[in-house]
Amino acid sequence: MSSIIPGLRYKDAKAAIEWLCNAFGFEKNVVFENKDGTIAHAQLTFNGSMIMLGSAENTSQWGKLIKQPSDIGNFETQSPYVIVKDPDAHYVRAVSHGARIALELKTEMHGGRGYTCYDPEGHLWSFGSFDPWKAGNM
Repeated sequence: MSSIIPGLRYKDAKAAIEWLCNAFGFEKNVVFENKDGTIAHAQLTFNGSMIMLGSAENTSQWGKLIKQPSDIGNFETQSPYVIVKDPDAHYVRAVSHGARIALELKTEMHGGRGYTCYDPEGHLWSFGSFDPWKAGNM
């Protein structure tokens, strides 16, 4: 079996980890710190899924390929979509922790309900009840 795990970089990865856990409900699976206190690698889980993240840097070959939203005019080139059971409650939680809403909570024509927001460093996230893995959606 294969999985796809989004990977994100943050200028302040320590703060991002705490915010993602508090605002979105992620849980720390593992966090590896570098000697200088930056995050070498972290794995956060959410309802059986995972994201990986680390501190933004531009010294490694891979790091030179990645730009932060603030480096490219606060645009994003991709956005994780996270399936949640109760989008309305998740929306309230995210907003209460300072998530900046990009697309308001609404019911889509396909029947899913969800919203899109920015985290503190400008990464775009979407949360909703639409589950393409359920029967009839594939």
